Amino acid sequence: MIVSADGMIADAKGQMPPSIRNEADQRFFQDALDRAAAVVHGLHSHEGGPRAARRKRLILTRQVAATAPDNSHPNSLLWNPVGATLEKALAQLGVGDGTIAVIGGREVFSLFLPFYDAFHLSRAANAKIPGGLAVFTEVGPNATPEDVLTQRGFKPGPRRELDPAAGVSVVTWQRTRGR
Repeated sequence: MIVSADGMIADAKGQMPPSIRNEADQRFFQDALDRAAAVVHGLHSHEGGPRAARRKRLILTRQVAATAPDNSHPNSLLWNPVGATLEKALAQLGVGDGTIAVIGGREVFSLFLPFYDAFHLSRAANAKIPGGLAVFTEVGPNATPEDVLTQRGFKPGPRRELDPAAGVSVVTWQRTRGR
């Protein structure tokens, strides 16, 4: 997930501003989604791109009791984690083994924080989004996304420059201790 210099993924209206959109980051993101068995995201998040319709995905929502077909996307299932387990939802989607890519929004990122094996945190170092929505609910004046990941048992890998001219890089954080 790409965040601004101040740890935001969206503006106050929940929209991703152009200041954190980056072609190199999108290539990294789309390539990772192509390798995933399923994509998980909130009702207002989406992965976009030319291959999105082919991907299996769970869309988190409070609008259904447990699971329901997503009539607008044949490879998708609406899922309420309060009414059905992740395992049940994935089985209904026809996904057994493989990587599950969680792509947001912030409540979804925070919900899955105890379960990630790895978290790819891209940073748009030249962009700030005052009053925006943070990547995790725990991010605030006294906690950066990196602080939250460290507190949850993750260790940063090497920084990879995706677009040096734009100040966009990615660090893959790996879980170092048990959940």
